[in-house]
Amino acid sequence: MSLTPSKLRENLYTILDQVLETGIPVEIRRRGKVLKIVPAEPRSKLANLERRPYLRTDPEALIHVDWSSEWRPTASS
Repeated sequence: MSLTPSKLRENLYTILDQVLETGIPVEIRRRGKVLKIVPAEPRSKLANLERRPYLRTDPEALIHVDWSSEWRPTASS
């Protein structure tokens, strides 16, 4: 994201919070030069992952699943 100093001044705290939360640097263009606001400590890759629902059931219900009716032995050579 690239901003002018005026836009940075208008939303300074919001922009700083956004950089801290996302880890994405913000560029400010001033007099033909580019300045960057970056977090001093980069976020871990795991922190950047978005949480997704992966089970549509109670995990405890999966512990005692009986698969014996689905299992078919294979013929050995």
